Amino acid sequence: MKKLDKLIIKTFLGPFVATFFVTLFVLVMQFLWKYVDDLVGKGLDTVVIIQLIAYTSATLVTLALPLAVLLSSIMTFGNLGESFELVALKSSGISLLRFIRPLMVVCSIIGFLAFLFANYVIPVANLQAKSLLYDITNSKPAFNIKAGVFYRDIPGYTIKVAQKDKDNQTIHQVMIFDNQSGGGDKVILAEKGQMVLTANKRFLYFILENGWRYEERGNRGYTVPGDMIRLGFKKYSKAFDLSSFAFNRLNMDLFASNQQMLNVRQLDVAIDSLEKAQTIFGKTVNAYVTVRFPFFRWKDSAWAATAPPLKVKEFENIIPEKNRRAVLDRAEQSVRETLGSLDAPTKEYSEKHSVILMHKVEWQRKFTLAAACVVMFLIGAPLGSIIRKGGLGTPLVFAVIFFVIFNIFFMIGEKMARSGVMFTWSGMWLSNIVLLPIAGFLIYKAMNDSNLFNKEFYFRIYQKVKKFLQKIKSKKQPTI
Repeated sequence: MKKLDKLIIKTFLGPFVATFFVTLFVLVMQFLWKYVDDLVGKGLDTVVIIQLIAYTSATLVTLALPLAVLLSSIMTFGNLGESFELVALKSSGISLLRFIRPLMVVCSIIGFLAFLFANYVIPVANLQAKSLLYDITNSKPAFNIKAGVFYRDIPGYTIKVAQKDKDNQTIHQVMIFDNQSGGGDKVILAEKGQMVLTANKRFLYFILENGWRYEERGNRGYTVPGDMIRLGFKKYSKAFDLSSFAFNRLNMDLFASNQQMLNVRQLDVAIDSLEKAQTIFGKTVNAYVTVRFPFFRWKDSAWAATAPPLKVKEFENIIPEKNRRAVLDRAEQSVRETLGSLDAPTKEYSEKHSVILMHKVEWQRKFTLAAACVVMFLIGAPLGSIIRKGGLGTPLVFAVIFFVIFNIFFMIGEKMARSGVMFTWSGMWLSNIVLLPIAGFLIYKAMNDSNLFNKEFYFRIYQKVKKFLQKIKSKKQPTI
């Protein structure tokens, strides 16, 4: 490796690492902002939140890499152009393609590592992240009784306290309505009390003072009224089971069959199995149709090679008038029964076909995002040498513009591939196909020292156009 190659690689790696972590942080913040309502108020441990952020960060690596490559390549070549190092290299006879060759190799290695990461690490991270997020979103909010509000999250109980002290334990004017018993209702009223939570957070005790217990004994629905019992107390302890509020993890095997949790080899096996199962529907449809609509062809010498033309305008005229109604009713009934019997297979076929498309989309995704690293570099390197601006301002603007273009076409292509409008390969590679001609155009302009983003270049064009229009205007004016 020559010193020039080491110089350009060293110049590129610093901005790449920094922009990668910044991009990953932005994407993780976007995820947290999306699910903030599901995370807040659940009483989650710090370990659970760290695990969720770590697994989510791993799933976003392949999306952050193309943007990091694009931004860092623009910054690298922009800095070199701003300090006139590119001019010095070109004047010494080194072409732009030779200069970007080592970084092309580096970005190809990054793309290959991105594919390996997407194939072996992301399926595991997706399994952990999706299952953990499912458990969090389906867990109950943390136990929190507010003053003056009826609390009904504990099964079988309705609790209301008129006032809570600042210690969050002392409560006043307590009312507990117990309707979980098989018999009558129970109501507990107390002037004040204490809320005490056990060390394992499994049970909550209400230690009440100066109150009354009301209980109605007797079965509901009978004409004979039951007994109403009232018991007074100076101190009474009531226990509540909070096991339903505990954060529990489901078996992750329930999510393991999803296409996002599979690598390329597993996706190949799943797609092959699904396509074989899909062939069963053809036999089912054939069985339903041919039974009700038989078409017999007798092997007879009188059978004509082609059907003779009908001598009547309408098919109904062939049928005798006395049998016409019965024949048409029978045909209509057969069509209706056939369509009714095909409803369930049609729906199942559509669902199976959607699953196959999603598996194929996921298969293509592992390659398209890896290839996007190379495509983004082919855009960023010539773009940086053209704009000749370093730092984070101008390169960030251009990087965001091209990344938005990439993301829009990527989402459009994926949606079309999932719906079957486009082939899965063409839909998933749509963004790269759109950006490749742009990359070729920018490389051509950069090799020819284009003034594509030079303000003076466009100002000179404006002056020439202005003079040309003035000349035409002067020719049109009549001479006196």
